[in-house]
Amino acid sequence: MAKTGSRKKRWLHYHSLSIVSVLLLLAWIIGYRWSDPTTHLGAFFGNAIADWSGSVVIILGTKFLYESGSVESRPVGKRKGGRWIDLLHQHSLLVFLAVTGIGWLVLYLRMNPQDKWGQVVGNIVSEWLQMAGLVYLTKGLIERGSKESR
Repeated sequence: MAKTGSRKKRWLHYHSLSIVSVLLLLAWIIGYRWSDPTTHLGAFFGNAIADWSGSVVIILGTKFLYESGSVESRPVGKRKGGRWIDLLHQHSLLVFLAVTGIGWLVLYLRMNPQDKWGQVVGNIVSEWLQMAGLVYLTKGLIERGSKESR
């Protein structure tokens, strides 16, 4: 019995950042669902949804996806599957951000940007573009004093 409890405790410990980030995102979504977006609190919830969705994507994306040349990414191993499959594997984080970003953009273009959820989706489109830009830029640019820079 002690081994099972210990294993469960270790699993929760090792995934606590992901779990808490997803729970916070859900809290912001629920708060926004029941709030008035014309109030300060409602506007806060809407912005928090976009910000925390970006945080969840970066936390989980850097855990499961790869970006060749990025200091933050795990080392990318070679895959046997052809040149295009290898390219998609090496840049899976940027590919994921591009594909889902296009999805968010298409959704946003079909919405009224002045509607309650239209504003949130517009903020998510901006967040996705910022994340993709930072992933791409940090592959070649450095910042003195930053431990992430080479």
